[in-house]
Amino acid sequence: MSGNIHYQGEPGAFSHLACSRFFPQLTPRPCQSFAAAFAAVRATPGDLAMIPVDNSVAGRVSDIYHLLPEGGLKIIGEHYLPVHHNLWGVSGAKREDIKVARSHPMALGQVRKRLAGWGITPKSDTDTAGAARRVAERGDKSVGSISSALAGEIYGLDLLAENIEDADHNTTRFLVLAQEGEVAAQGHGPVVTSFVFRVRSVPSALYKALGGFATNGVNITKLESYMIGGSFTAAQFYMDVEAHPEDEAMQHAMEELSFFSEEIIMLGAYAADPLRHSSKP
Repeated sequence: MSGNIHYQGEPGAFSHLACSRFFPQLTPRPCQSFAAAFAAVRATPGDLAMIPVDNSVAGRVSDIYHLLPEGGLKIIGEHYLPVHHNLWGVSGAKREDIKVARSHPMALGQVRKRLAGWGITPKSDTDTAGAARRVAERGDKSVGSISSALAGEIYGLDLLAENIEDADHNTTRFLVLAQEGEVAAQGHGPVVTSFVFRVRSVPSALYKALGGFATNGVNITKLESYMIGGSFTAAQFYMDVEAHPEDEAMQHAMEELSFFSEEIIMLGAYAADPLRHSSKP
């Protein structure tokens, strides 16, 4: 396999690190936004995108759930990346010099306790790698960044403290997206099926729509709701289930879901990451 894999952020972002780790044969391409990464893949058949969707400490990346059903791409895989945050400073700085640490809000939320213990004030930035670049450009010994090892290396910063995440299980789940996606083979290991749906506007519709998964023993691992169309009464749901679309139980569950839904959009059926059921990736 050769080609490009697109990610949101600047060189050195954790998404860049994930691309390099899981797809070393592809060329990582930075994009200014998630929407730009989707557009880049739509423009070039064969390219991929690596997009974060959840973190075990900071929660979901909310923007993605609006893009997935509208972005025109298919999910072809998932990867779990253990996240290790580092405190970086300009050359000659010491940890005691740092008064402000810049990073993306998700990253700051994952080191909140450690920064508070050191008396360092968190300051939101657009990107972990961008924060590292700006710290390097500014040259102020009192300002550091919370960034990956790759970002610190790229921008020539000094490592002041490593692995400072508040929880040792800190892990980010990434989805791999492509223009076209084949359904994972049945019977060759655990499969995750992802889709979005909108229930009919009738009492207990969601309860009844999900009942088929319970009665057929299909495990729902993720259910997210979000508003659509500027309405406070219309909600769309994103769901991950641990089942193959051709499993008999899954087919029965989807039949019941469709009866109570106005629309179902299949996003992909792909091999589960080996770390999915690990308590400590």
